[in-house]
Amino acid sequence: MAWLLVVVAGILETGFAVCLKLSHGFTRLWPTIAFAAFALGSFGLLTLSLKKLDVGPAYAVWTGIGAAGTAIYGMVFLGDVVSVLKLVSISLVVTGVIGLQLSGSAH
Repeated sequence: MAWLLVVVAGILETGFAVCLKLSHGFTRLWPTIAFAAFALGSFGLLTLSLKKLDVGPAYAVWTGIGAAGTAIYGMVFLGDVVSVLKLVSISLVVTGVIGLQLSGSAH
């Protein structure tokens, strides 16, 4: 269950990163509100998961999901440049996230 919280927190991290861009420096109301909601949800779930998980693997998985998710979202929906190197790098991040998740131990 704790790892599920980390995964959802990582997805919410993608949401807050995208909304941060869409807020244009906190000058747009709804993306700013969405940023705050996603950020609070993400940090809240990560905090709950850390009651059961080691901080290193949990944090790395959280940031890995957020980074890969944000990069993919940017390429699909925001017109970010797609390149083979980017796709290979995202694959490496995802592979590392899976490895760290498998190495994490529950208390």
